[in-house]
Amino acid sequence: MKMFAFILLDTANRRVHLGRDTYGIRPLFKFITDNGFLAVCSEAKGLVDITHSMATAANIVPFLPGHIEVFDLKLNGKVESIQFEQFHCCTQEPAHAAYDSVEKLPTGVDKETVKSNIRRLFENAVRKRLMAHRRIGCLLSGGLDSSLVSAILVKQAQAEKLPYPIQTFSIGSDDSPDILAARKVAAHIGSEHHEVNFTAEEGIQAVEEVIFHLETYDITTIRASVGMYLVSKYIRSKTDSVVIFSGEGADELTQGYIYFHKAPSPRAAAEDSVRLLKELYLFDVLRADRTTAAHGLELRVPFLDHRFTAYYLSLPEEMRTPKDGVEKHLLRDSFKGLNLIPDEILWRRKEAFSDGVMSVKKSWYTCLQEHLESMVNDDQMEKAHKTFPHNPPTSKEAYYFRQVFERHYPGRGQWLPHYWMPRWIDACDPSARTLSIYQPDKDQ
Repeated sequence: MKMFAFILLDTANRRVHLGRDTYGIRPLFKFITDNGFLAVCSEAKGLVDITHSMATAANIVPFLPGHIEVFDLKLNGKVESIQFEQFHCCTQEPAHAAYDSVEKLPTGVDKETVKSNIRRLFENAVRKRLMAHRRIGCLLSGGLDSSLVSAILVKQAQAEKLPYPIQTFSIGSDDSPDILAARKVAAHIGSEHHEVNFTAEEGIQAVEEVIFHLETYDITTIRASVGMYLVSKYIRSKTDSVVIFSGEGADELTQGYIYFHKAPSPRAAAEDSVRLLKELYLFDVLRADRTTAAHGLELRVPFLDHRFTAYYLSLPEEMRTPKDGVEKHLLRDSFKGLNLIPDEILWRRKEAFSDGVMSVKKSWYTCLQEHLESMVNDDQMEKAHKTFPHNPPTSKEAYYFRQVFERHYPGRGQWLPHYWMPRWIDACDPSARTLSIYQPDKDQ
């Protein structure tokens, strides 16, 4: 499945090998001092006390996805890096002939062949991830990505004759668009569905725990992590599902964010899609891994299957852009007419998490803004650039998140190189609802 982070100690040759999967689905951090002391951990927090005890200025950094590094272990116990290279990149495009289930494209691009290949590769991506000794479940928001994963997972589980029904899980307030949409999908695919009630008060109370586990102060990552953290907590305490499928990676791969409608060209859109994939380990994959792993769950993300991503990225740039005002048009069109999920879900417009997870009357985004308005004063905001010169917060919400982060990880602001932010549009906040092009789905 190619999701891994490993440390291999080769005692015979006195070498240490480190490696991490292409998209950084599994976490890995390291720091190495000038005099050859190496420390490695799956979470940055596991290295903080070591750096403090050594009084070293060495930086804790994420091990780059898709890379391997080899260290020579000296007789004095110190290490020296002798090899650091990229073994795989998300832009690598293996020949189509390598895929038994993929039809070669004729001269010119035949769209029906493309759609057939997308279906086959994605179904294979789900199937190969069915290997598990523990019960399998799936997060289901009611959006396109999680609905496709859930539907194919249920279908494949039945074909494999798994000895239990697939459980699906959604979270939100009683009248949230996501809850209502997920309910329709679950009824359509026949999953054992669980709904977790999510109030603004519970979300606000969880923010500090979430930031501690995430090890970031990125605004949209924290907002979106709260619901995922709480639903993971429910799964662990109330069910026996442990292996959890999710739809992460689809927006980055298939140009699903609404700002892609503003891309100046198909080439620019394709380049930004690759940029997002390369940065997944800083944002969406980090969120998904940390919120599930915090409760002992094992994440699986079929949209980031190597064969699927390589094929999708090899398609003509014009084919992958939004069409007719609908993002991820090619992905949706590939599953049209199959009755896999309800048509209204297949063509449901992109819903911002901050809107979809809470009441249509008051979004999670709005709840956060109102609560945090009194937590940070205007004087603090005026001095924000001096207080936090790296990634200075521009809103009270961002300032509060940074304060909490600094309480747990003082002086570690460099762990986040930059905030996640939309491109090609004047945006000072990552929430889709703040963008001029955002149109909430009034039909939900």
